[in-house]
Parts: sequence; structure tokens; C-alpha cells
Amino acid sequence: MEAIDVQNQVMGYDRAATMFSPDGHLLQVEYAEKAVRWGSASIGMICKDGVVIVSDRRIREELIMAESANKITEIDEHIMSTAAGILSDARVLIEQAQLIAQQNRITYDTEINVESIIKEIANQKQKFTQYGGVRPFGASVMVAGISGKTPKLYVSDITGNYFSYKATAIGENDHKIKDLLREEYKTVKHVDEAIKIALGIFKKILDKEYNEERFDVAFIKTADKKLSRITTEGLKKYE
Repeated sequence: MEAIDVQNQVMGYDRAATMFSPDGHLLQVEYAEKAVRWGSASIGMICKDGVVIVSDRRIREELIMAESANKITEIDEHIMSTAAGILSDARVLIEQAQLIAQQNRITYDTEINVESIIKEIANQKQKFTQYGGVRPFGASVMVAGISGKTPKLYVSDITGNYFSYKATAIGENDHKIKDLLREEYKTVKHVDEAIKIALGIFKKILDKEYNEERFDVAFIKTADKKLSRITTEGLKKYE
């Protein structure tokens, strides 16, 4: 496979996101997927009483204010989002999603459902794999929220596909995290349990680098449908 990839690059099939290689690959899209796996990880989980996202901020500069590096963003009061990869790319997509959510409230006087948001993000990503003169968005976006009274969790990949999940991970070590989720998610019933399991998984993955200060944690419960955050001090009770 490596020999084929090298040949494709020599032939110049990776010069544009719109150019298929002879074996049917869009190489610029695949390179963007590698950028996602360099990004810091996030875990999302659906519970009976809501939905949770736990994100690793991975702050390496001691002078940065931790709250300025929060990875979880509110799209609407009942929807939140995080991303892995090039976060500046993700910010553009999330800001568009925020605008769409507010337009829906103004136009229809009702909250937008979660799938409509991820679909808009996915559509925008797909466009940037189809037209010349642009590059793919180098970010995988996770969107979680409450549609009606049902918790929802979606992830959109580089190509513009999106899927609904019970629990998933994006970013660095996502395969290892998903393996651990397959083992441990079965016991999740409530938001507090999901947060404890997610932090436990990060502790296994990060080992000596684990520190509560590096995590951004938020949840939305079906009861009030409002985003809530947990401070670093608040995370200590989940140890």
C-alpha cells in the first residue's frame, strides 16, 4: 500500500483535493484525516438523562489561561460541539452552525434539532472536497445535544459523512479510546457515570501526563436542555 501511495504522489495525484488517484483515493482528503489524528482527543457519550463531552485541551504553554483554550462550544443552549484537528478550521464550521441555529429560532420560533446542525456542517465539508482552489477542512467535528427529549451524538468526518453514536471518540488515540469505550460504555446510565468513565479512559491513555486541569467537560441533560460545564475543582469528585 505504501508503494502505491508513493507512486500516486510522484504522479501528482495529491496536488488537488478534486483529483482522484487511479486506485480511487482523494489523497488530500486522506492527508487531512491524518491531521485529525494529531489533534487532542474528545470523548462523547449518550446517557439516559443526557449527553456528555469530555475534551482534552492539551495545553502545553504554561502562560495560557486554561479557560481561553476551552474546546467545547455552545451552538445553541441545547447543542454543544467539539473538534479534533485544525481547530481554526473547526471554528469556521461551528460559527456557521451557531448562525443557522439562531436563524431557525428567529424564523420558526423553535429550537433546531441536532441532526440538522451536523448535516449543515457535513455539507460544508463535502463541498470543500469537490471544488478546485480550496482544501478540505482539517477537522473532525463532534456535535451533541437534545432533540425533543432524546439525547443525540454525531460525528462528521473530513469527507462530509456523518454518523450517530451511542459513544465515540475523535482525535489522538481514537482507536484505543473506542476499544475501551466498547468495554465500559455498557455500564453507563447517567451523566455522572459517563464523566467518570471518560476520565478513567483518559487516565489509562495519558498515564503520567494525566491532569484534571487539561480537560474541558460539559453536559446537557434532557430535563432542562441547557449546557452545563464542570470546573477543574468539580472534576476531583470523579476520581
